[in-house]
Amino acid sequence: MPTSADIPPKTRSRRRWLRRLLIASGCVVALAVAAGGWAIYQNDFDYRQEHVTITGSTQPLEGTLTLPKQGNGPYGLVLFIHGDGVANADRDGFYRPMWETFAKAGYASIGWNKPGIGGAPGNWLDQSLRDRALEAEAVMDWARARTDIDPHRIGLWGISQGGWVIPQVAVDRPDQVQFIIPVGAAINWERQGEYNLRAEMKAKNASDAELRAALQRREDSLVLLREDAPYERYRSTTTDSDPMSPDRWRFVERNFRADVSPLLPRLNVPVLLELGAEDRNVDVRETERVYKQLVKPELLTVHMYPDASHNIVKADLDHNQDSLKTVLTYIFAPRSLYVPGYLDDIRDWVSKLPPR
Repeated sequence: MPTSADIPPKTRSRRRWLRRLLIASGCVVALAVAAGGWAIYQNDFDYRQEHVTITGSTQPLEGTLTLPKQGNGPYGLVLFIHGDGVANADRDGFYRPMWETFAKAGYASIGWNKPGIGGAPGNWLDQSLRDRALEAEAVMDWARARTDIDPHRIGLWGISQGGWVIPQVAVDRPDQVQFIIPVGAAINWERQGEYNLRAEMKAKNASDAELRAALQRREDSLVLLREDAPYERYRSTTTDSDPMSPDRWRFVERNFRADVSPLLPRLNVPVLLELGAEDRNVDVRETERVYKQLVKPELLTVHMYPDASHNIVKADLDHNQDSLKTVLTYIFAPRSLYVPGYLDDIRDWVSKLPPR
């Protein structure tokens, strides 16, 4: 048997590198397995789910009903009302930590694909905000007929544009809604749009001239909307680099006069207003001020989270959604996307509410 002295130096060197390569490869595989296992563990939420088809609305809705793991109910229920834009039932997984939070408080949760999304019939851009409220009320009617849902404990969580929808439902169904939770909710559509534009331009370090030009383009579009101008006129005159589609124009035309102020004094259910101090979409200081002015004080609880975005996500993550840090957090620690305290706060608040 040859000794190390009999092996040429180059051969010994190759063998050492081979051993190191094998060890390194083994470490990589072990880390990958461990990371995969951790990701599976972190995305194993403490609830059970079923796909449901909800009838009673303009068209059938395809939804996900999330239930506590323990017991057979009846459970409370939280309807999740999406914000603007394309959205499937769980908003690409974003709702899952909140669904788990509500499940721990004894509440089921339900979200559904917007019309036209994920194979659902219809087109969400054909809806007015009033249509969206009626859609939510149809989901309530469907849920109230189930034996595993407590009809006296049905509330609504609504983010962004959903903040115009859920007060309407609470006013329409004062004896059936237990609570509402507006998140990143605006007061007035036009003021919200200007605030968002200014905040986004500031984040891009736009010059004063660029900001003025953007504000003028926005005002030009608003003038046409106020005149009920046809899409063709908008399209022939706009200088937007990314103009609205015909469907989007009609959606904005239906909804741009939205203002929640008249509804707020009419609310007779508990309201948990959740706001992020670093919100670039909504002027949360205006929202807080108007809610405090118009909602009955004994019904209102307000949380303003420092360093939180529009979604009550850590601002450094939400404002850099394509960053490696954000992607890794989403995969390996999805509950950590939210700012500290948010999930606990909604769980504690809803757990203390009496049935309707």
